[in-house]
Parts: sequence; C-alpha cells; structure tokens
Amino acid sequence: MTDSDAAEVRRLRTEEQLSVREIRDRTGLGRNRVYDLLRGVPPPERTRRPNAKDALRAEAVALRAAGQSVPDIARRLGVSRSTAYLWVRDLPPDHQSEIGLERRRVRSRAMTEARWAAHRRTRDEAQAAVHATAAEVVGGRLEERDLLLLGAAIYWCEGAKSKPWRRYDHVQFVNTDPGLLALFLRFLETCGVDRAAPTYRVSIHESADPVAAAEWWAEELGLPLTRFQRANVKRHNPVTVRRNTGEGYRGCLVINVPRSRELYWRIEGMIAELFRSAADRTSMN
Repeated sequence: MTDSDAAEVRRLRTEEQLSVREIRDRTGLGRNRVYDLLRGVPPPERTRRPNAKDALRAEAVALRAAGQSVPDIARRLGVSRSTAYLWVRDLPPDHQSEIGLERRRVRSRAMTEARWAAHRRTRDEAQAAVHATAAEVVGGRLEERDLLLLGAAIYWCEGAKSKPWRRYDHVQFVNTDPGLLALFLRFLETCGVDRAAPTYRVSIHESADPVAAAEWWAEELGLPLTRFQRANVKRHNPVTVRRNTGEGYRGCLVINVPRSRELYWRIEGMIAELFRSAADRTSMN
C-alpha cells in the first residue's frame, strides 16, 4: 500500500462521495484496507441507512412540544420511557408543558388530601378534646397568686437578668407571642405597674414596616402608642432563610419598666422560692 493509494481512496470518498464497495471496485483494494484508509473520514449522506425510529423520534419531539409528558409519549409511541426520555430530554419545557405539570401537581395534592383527610379529622378531634380537658384545669379567672407565679416564671425564661459578672437589676421583657406578652402585662398590673408606665419598642427586620408593627402591638395589647420609642431595625441578611416574614410578621415587642429595681428583686425572690419548693422532696410525702 502506497501513499498514492491512501490519497486516492480519500479523494474518492471526499470528492466523489463513493461508497466502500465503489472504492474497492475502482482501486482493486481489499475491504479491510479501504476501511483502514478511511478511518476518521465520515461517510457521505447518500450511503447512510435510514434509521427506522427517526419517524418515531420526530413524533416524540412533536408530542413534547404539545405538552405531553415522557410517560404519555412512551405509551403513545409504544417505546420504553428511557427511550422517550432520551429523545426529548434536551427540549426545554414550554408553556404547555408547565401547564400539564401544574395540573398533575394539583391532582396529586387532591389525592393526598383525600387519602389523609379522615386521619386529620380524627387527629383534630382528639386534639380538641385534650384542649378542652386541659382548659378545665385552668378554670376561670386567674387569681393574684396565679398571676404572680406565672409572671415571675415567664420573666425568668424570657426577661433580662443579672449575671455574676454584670449587675442588671432592671425589668425588661422581650417576646413575639401576643398571648405571652398579654400575660406578662397582667403580671405587671398585679404588681402595681400600669400599662402606661413602661416604655415599648419594636425590634424588627428592615424588610418589614416598623411603624405599622408598633400600631398593631398597641392595638392588640391595649398600649398607649405615645409610650412607644423608636424601633430597633435589624439589618436584613439575604443569605439567612427566615420564616418570620410576610404580613403576619410584626417583630418582637420590648417592654421596659422604669425604676424597676425593687420589682426585679421581687421576681428574684419568687423564683428562688419556687426553685426551693420544687427541690423540696419532703413536700411530696
């Protein structure tokens, strides 16, 4: 085999677009030799055999453009899902496809709801029964002692406290729960602190409306809006995933009681006695 043979074989393929059989007839070379010389040279289009599934592939593309899902395409064309997926995987989802996907999501949610509806009803009824039984323990109106003990306990959980390394004999309470804040305000009233005495401040992220939040807290808890100080606005960090957003987000309410050193000492005394009583095992006998 000479260089001239190789050059001639490649010329016949690229210029005259001959098939392997035609090149063999023209040059007299063997089949394997011709294939070796043509390595890397693509065959002409006219020599390509038609693919029996080309028509099915084209139909799959058309069905996908019409919004059909891969399982639907496979079922209609009689091919496997993997084959249908390979044919249409590079097609971007169009508007019709998104509509079909959303319909399937809605149908799936409806089926899930129907499957679990009875379970949820049973659970909700059981929860309501437990709530009713627990409410009977509380009874009606809270007495003064109840309010004092509850107020001292929730303050010790959520309020500002003195530390061995930092003296802070001052009552300041911060929370987001309107019910807990209302209970603490009742505690203050039991201790002789009117709602017009403390100062109030909203602590809220800058993505919300601090003025609207202050107005909401004042109305919800019956507080004088004139006692609200400038809000503490927190810088928003977009990296942090926060759940406390939207219309229902009104930040934290800070209750600051002026000249409250003695009140703080009273809370300390009640908590110390509660802790002592809880640790006294003889009282259980």
